[in-house]
Amino acid sequence: MARAEIPARERLIFAMDVQNADAARRLADSLDDSVSFYKLGLELFTSGGTFELLDWMVGRGKRVFVDLKFFDVPATVAGAVRNLRNRGVTFATVHGNQAIMEAAVAAAGDVGILAVTVLTSLDRGDLDDMGFQCDVGALVLSRARRALAAGCAGVVSSGLEAKLLRAGVDDRLIVVTPGIRPVENRPTDDQKRVMSVPEAFVNGADYIVVGRPIRDAADPRAAAEQIQATIAGLFPHR
Repeated sequence: MARAEIPARERLIFAMDVQNADAARRLADSLDDSVSFYKLGLELFTSGGTFELLDWMVGRGKRVFVDLKFFDVPATVAGAVRNLRNRGVTFATVHGNQAIMEAAVAAAGDVGILAVTVLTSLDRGDLDDMGFQCDVGALVLSRARRALAAGCAGVVSSGLEAKLLRAGVDDRLIVVTPGIRPVENRPTDDQKRVMSVPEAFVNGADYIVVGRPIRDAADPRAAAEQIQATIAGLFPHR
């Protein structure tokens, strides 16, 4: 199971993958207290008004994870991360080499830096196409160890590799797991390496990221509460 002491209801991070800030506010209003932690991704962040949305969410007592997967020369990444400081951002992601991770951490201030290991939309065939000949688990472990050495707060990793991370990397490293599917994965889903809520936490995830199963539900708040109930059953005293 996950090691970090985290309130159970904060272990669910909702991926706010909507087109603009107005839609995000409406959805957050409808979710109300069923979600306390939100991920703001690339599409939403480039739609305009996102810093105002960030301030609005933080002002409502929400935690925010900025998932932009910074990948550029280290100085540019450091400048981008610095712009997130002192705004109430809990986590931000980087997707790069040692120098990029170290630059992000040095500039982070109160922002926890998460290093992306292997995207959950990639499978073995995709990694072969990209020139990675090593085993997926070995690649995840290597990147996680480098993230820890760089001073990152944690990593973003599939729940399929979370058990490997718990066995092979220091427990201080936070594991955030996307690609969570409470029901059977759809054939059209672009997430390939997926896992259920209980499986992810049993394997060692600290947080799970859930998007479409909540956003596209007939009743998003009820869907979120159902996941929260599952988490509460796994962490009854937190």
